[in-house]
Amino acid sequence: MKSILIPVEEHVLIHPVLETALLLGQVLDGYLEAMAITPNMPPYIASDITIGDLSFLDPELRRERATASRRLFETFMAAQGVPRFDAESTGLSFGWRRIDLEDDDFVGSYGRAFDIIVLGRPSDQPNHPRLPSVEAALFDSGRPVLLVPPTAPATLGTTVVIAWNRSTETARAVALAMPLLAEAQRIVVIDFDDWGVSGPSTQDLSHTLARNGLPVETRTVPNPHGHAGEAILTAAVSLGCDLLVKGAYTQSRLRQFIFGGATSHILSNTTMPVLMAH
Repeated sequence: MKSILIPVEEHVLIHPVLETALLLGQVLDGYLEAMAITPNMPPYIASDITIGDLSFLDPELRRERATASRRLFETFMAAQGVPRFDAESTGLSFGWRRIDLEDDDFVGSYGRAFDIIVLGRPSDQPNHPRLPSVEAALFDSGRPVLLVPPTAPATLGTTVVIAWNRSTETARAVALAMPLLAEAQRIVVIDFDDWGVSGPSTQDLSHTLARNGLPVETRTVPNPHGHAGEAILTAAVSLGCDLLVKGAYTQSRLRQFIFGGATSHILSNTTMPVLMAH
């Protein structure tokens, strides 16, 4: 896990995103590449629609936004003393290769060439990270997404909590998180009574992690009674977690939208970095 993609947009969480991405790069001694993003262009726009911000359709404004995002990213990295990537780079470095302002969908396709994608916790509030870019990364890249909370953590991945619901999505998240798990000082696999899908137990997973030389332990907590997302975050905070690992959207997005779900709650409320995969 050496190649890290950071989609950049000028919103209120961009500095926590950059700070957390840098922490990740320092832990992994990796390469940080950023690109400028904007909402997807609508498939059609009625000529009489005058409500809403359509400035992202203007070519000149798109160039200005891309330039501003690049300046923000490169200024931050230079201030932190991170060297620009060149042919002789072997450790922590940064780069910017995409000149254009890209739409959300491009995050999913371009992200396939990276080891992990770093994005801010989404919100429907103005000037915040947006859910479509997070979902594009989760559903279309095949890569894990590191979701960043409003406040950047002081450390990343020293105490890792795995929210184990025995699903394919969580199994994939754990597998993709292995480079970070290898750096952890403590790993706690948590499970809830009568929660999740049928599959291997926490003991089965912890046995495999222990066989990989990882400092793992297990915890079972009471049934969350339909509030799994809240219970996961509460347990993670109580354990001093600075990285939560969880599968994303074990239930369908439609079901999560109608009935709620652990993924939706965590996407909206986490106060710690979350590594997710679908």
